[in-house]
Amino acid sequence: MKLTIAAIATLAASTEAGRLFSRRQLDGTYGYGEGEYEMIAGYTPGTQVTDHCAIDLDQFVIQEQLAFYSDEGVEAARRVYQEGGHSKSYAEVKLSSATTADIAKDEAITGVDDAGAEVTGKAYADYPAGTDTIWVLYTVPDVQADNVKCKVGGLPEPILDGCLAAEGSLTVGGVEYAYTYDPETDNNNARVFVDWSKNADTLMLEGCPGCPYKDFKYFYDYYGTHDYADQYTQAAFNNTATTFTNGNNDFTDLGFVGKEETIRKAIAFMNVFMYVIYEFEDGMDMCAAGDVPMSIHEWDEGVCFFAGSLEGTDGSGVDGVMIHRLIDKRCAEYKTCGENGDSLEGEAKLNTDLLALFNQGKAELEAGDCDAARATLDQITPKMYIPLIQGAMSYAYEIAYFPEAGEKEKAEGATFAAAILPRIHAIDADAASTIYDNLNFNAESTDYAAVKAAFESVYDGLGITCADVGGFYNTTAEAYYEGAEPCGSSTTSTDATTATGEAAPADGAPADAPAAEPVASPASFAFVAHALMAMAAGVVGVMIM
Repeated sequence: MKLTIAAIATLAASTEAGRLFSRRQLDGTYGYGEGEYEMIAGYTPGTQVTDHCAIDLDQFVIQEQLAFYSDEGVEAARRVYQEGGHSKSYAEVKLSSATTADIAKDEAITGVDDAGAEVTGKAYADYPAGTDTIWVLYTVPDVQADNVKCKVGGLPEPILDGCLAAEGSLTVGGVEYAYTYDPETDNNNARVFVDWSKNADTLMLEGCPGCPYKDFKYFYDYYGTHDYADQYTQAAFNNTATTFTNGNNDFTDLGFVGKEETIRKAIAFMNVFMYVIYEFEDGMDMCAAGDVPMSIHEWDEGVCFFAGSLEGTDGSGVDGVMIHRLIDKRCAEYKTCGENGDSLEGEAKLNTDLLALFNQGKAELEAGDCDAARATLDQITPKMYIPLIQGAMSYAYEIAYFPEAGEKEKAEGATFAAAILPRIHAIDADAASTIYDNLNFNAESTDYAAVKAAFESVYDGLGITCADVGGFYNTTAEAYYEGAEPCGSSTTSTDATTATGEAAPADGAPADAPAAEPVASPASFAFVAHALMAMAAGVVGVMIM
């Protein structure tokens, strides 16, 4: 099933019957110990993070707009990237008269919508007496399907249901204040993708107790800037070149197809990827400070951003757009699905393993065992890089051997590489150079064997194995693509196929790029699907990864 903007609400409501809950035992803050919350792709949250999970709907709309392959679609996607729409919604209202008393952050505020129904919220910040403009943060329900109804921000199709009426009165601390505002321009979002990258220096480099966070430091050292993810994304939006210390790409000639792949992957797998790690690291800082509820809240947020709301309570959703979905997609290409990680079907073993670690880490934080939680996090982060390696190697193979490969595959390969090059460089600079030279968007040629060997040379340093990554599998021929078998496997050349699906030569050496049409890759099917949808008169659906 492919979702449209209009279908998001329907999907959310459809989860009602199969809703799973987790029960917490202790009293505390951040919603800790105050009731039941839905599970997140099988994870048991300890605090309320429904509004955090909803940010994947911003990514969904971004992908939908990019799939129109038009200037208007690109600009609409940029607005959502920079202004949001689905997470941490608030109204900025102008009071007719200044406040007569101080208003404390989180103090309850009530008003009504255009239909006269009650709208509840809370003060976004502390406001001293004499203030005439305040931000009202809309109340977040515990149930994902009932999340904040007022969705405006930068959305191309804003939803004003549930927004405060354009004028009326607000009740704060028993006092009524008349107000006015423009619902279409003054309903904004305080949780947006662009800020995660722009504020990374304060969050992960120098403004936190545990700073600098190890994984972020790899990227900062390699790219020479804290906002590398935003700079990469904006370069794709603007058709310009990046100006990093290492790993530059020139997107001057990037077309709509390439923009779609570059932008959506940069947001999900460069920006969100690192922010997931930030939330987990912040949980470690809170644990060290003795704040159990906050440590769990930060951990819950990390899982939320990893999975998103579209994965559902049990992780079976097929329309997800975050890392969880990428892992499930790659397992079907690398034969790493199933309980033993040797199948093409079922949930990715990697997601199963990560889910267990997420729940384990949360239990350790709840017990205040910071050392154990740190050891668990040190198992999580290396595993998160696996789908990025799989993605980079898939597109390296397609660029090298599939005649129809073009801008789409080059953009995807370049962005997956950009999402992991700093981590590779920290282990082996030469291996990183080999991958960059072959997969940057402007590379004149791609040597797949060299790319594969470079990645495999750092598996030990990353803390992952050949079996974790698997091999690029040709489902039509029911064999690994020639030369793309898992490293360290006993697969022989007769078990592999060329890009055309033919048996590999006896010596197992990659054949020259075939003149005949090769077996269509998943990327090729995605390209055709997008092209057809972009020409259709109806709403465009969204491909995944």
